[in-house]
Amino acid sequence: MSLLASISGPRDLDALTIDQLRELADEIRAFLVENVARTGGHLGPNLGVVELTLAIHRVFDSPQDPIVFDTGHQSYVHKLVTGRQDFAALRSRGGLAGYPQRSESPHDVVESSHASSSLSWADGISRALTRTGRKDRHVVAVVGDGSLTGGMTWEALNNISDDNDRNLVIVVNDNGRSYAPTIGGMARYLNRVRTAESYQHLRRGSDSFFRRLGPMGRALYRGVRGGTHGFLSRFTNNAALYSNLDIKYLGPIDGHDLDALLETLQLAKEYRSPVIVHAITEKGRGYEPARNDEADQFHAVGKIDPITGEPLGASGALAWTDVFAQSLVEAGERRDDVIALTAAMLRPTGLQPFAQRFPDRVYDVGIAEQHAVAASAGLAFGGLHPVVAIYATFMNRAFDQVMMDVALHRAGVTFVLDRSGVTGPDGPSHHGIWDLAMLQLVPGIRIAAPRDAARLREEFDEALAVDDAPTVVRFPKGSVSEDLPAIERLSDGVDVLFRSEGEDVLLIGIGPMAQLAMQVAERLRAQGIGATVIDPRWVVPVAPSVVELAARHRLVITIEDGIRVGGIGTRVRQVLREAGVDTAVDELGLPDEFIDHASREQILADAGLSAAKIAHDVVAQVLGTRIPVARPHTEPVRWIATGESEDAQRAR
Repeated sequence: MSLLASISGPRDLDALTIDQLRELADEIRAFLVENVARTGGHLGPNLGVVELTLAIHRVFDSPQDPIVFDTGHQSYVHKLVTGRQDFAALRSRGGLAGYPQRSESPHDVVESSHASSSLSWADGISRALTRTGRKDRHVVAVVGDGSLTGGMTWEALNNISDDNDRNLVIVVNDNGRSYAPTIGGMARYLNRVRTAESYQHLRRGSDSFFRRLGPMGRALYRGVRGGTHGFLSRFTNNAALYSNLDIKYLGPIDGHDLDALLETLQLAKEYRSPVIVHAITEKGRGYEPARNDEADQFHAVGKIDPITGEPLGASGALAWTDVFAQSLVEAGERRDDVIALTAAMLRPTGLQPFAQRFPDRVYDVGIAEQHAVAASAGLAFGGLHPVVAIYATFMNRAFDQVMMDVALHRAGVTFVLDRSGVTGPDGPSHHGIWDLAMLQLVPGIRIAAPRDAARLREEFDEALAVDDAPTVVRFPKGSVSEDLPAIERLSDGVDVLFRSEGEDVLLIGIGPMAQLAMQVAERLRAQGIGATVIDPRWVVPVAPSVVELAARHRLVITIEDGIRVGGIGTRVRQVLREAGVDTAVDELGLPDEFIDHASREQILADAGLSAAKIAHDVVAQVLGTRIPVARPHTEPVRWIATGESEDAQRAR
């Protein structure tokens, strides 16, 4: 039996020798490559934390000692050590989640995988344990060096240093990268420490010297290890980084040296006050294809050949992100004032081609979405047009800045939200289902939801033309939808995609959901029910023609891939009521729940967002057996036609 198969929980590590732990580390790396190659997932980060995770679980007693991962994509090894070794359905429905998940194990504490929050969690947990008399327990936070670019980390450190009477160990997993190489002044500082010849020489010299002294020398080495680390950190000036925080600093140490890790973590455990352990690791360790990948060292991969690392089954279809990337470059060539910002996701959000073409017009601010948005307001004030490219789920973090820094000051900033709607395998913390409900609260904002590549290019250009308000262009993850041409464009920009005989049902498809609306319309036509399908293109504000069309139909159905509560359907219904239109509106979308990992298709089907289910319900509504009931044919339209825009109606 392999060593890994014998591990059902962390305490099984106690019986292993150092050599067996090293053998186990090799087995874990082989397991990760073999299994993640089949399913896809976060490979590079986990290959880099094998020894570090083993050492943490050997020294500390999880779950008695809570371990908090920031972010959770580095928790695969943790899952293996805590008895979860069936990776066959990783990130698929019914299988293990790609991040920590409390329903899987008591060893998982924090499920959210938005970076830079772990130290706040650890601060709160450690204070609670101390206050409730459980001072014998420790809290361990594993934070990547990329997370040190986030402001929350430093807010937490400031508060942690204010109360040193608790057992809190902060492990900085320093691999010089978040997704891509970590950026900013902090990154440059840590990189100097990581590569300092003086540190490397002193560490190797002191280590080998004491090892030659035999058992007595090893005991002496353990005794002076803290002093040695203190001396080395002072020699490299790294302790100065934390000098004003009043937190003990140990490191930097080799994050793949089990002896050093175990000894240093044991010292940290015995210190009885907050301690920072600085471990230098290598992302993609032990797997050459990952180590040689300059883009992100296999941060996240699809299905790959485990030998070569080459992707398998790639469709070659154009991705939404690729369409945006090309559009941004073209816009940059036309306009010198267009610049781009992102938060540690240059490649994933499609900014890399723009950065290569215009290297001085891109700002990667690190994992600091709030700063990116507030800085964009300043850039707009200075006469530029910033394009802020962020995953939709991470936009939640910067809502205040969108509201108070951009919108209040009527700044011409365009937000491009990748991975909007259902993202699938990454689970609840990564679905981009809140953006429509959240951002439409912002006064003056304009939100576009393109249905296909042609509309993405078109609406992005229209967004760049707005210089007195925030604009948003949002699109989903994956391959771009097949182009769906309009049969007519109305005077206010609304596209009519489908008309059948009769005006029974108006189907409003939001973004890619227009494709689904078309399928529903065909089914309704087969049932003898007349349908019209429109794509508003710009979903906020609601266009006047949407009101006019709704007044002529017996029933309005809105279909969106955001949450129903406060979604675009809700806004349409409110605008209709304000205009005096009493046509019933059924708002279809996702529930206001945290949705577990599954495929996009499975999640949409669960929410009733399939052509068969929607058409079945609409037939019942037209027949009057399901609420909301369609207006009878004979009932006159009750509508006060104002001809005004939504904003004008609100002002009146």
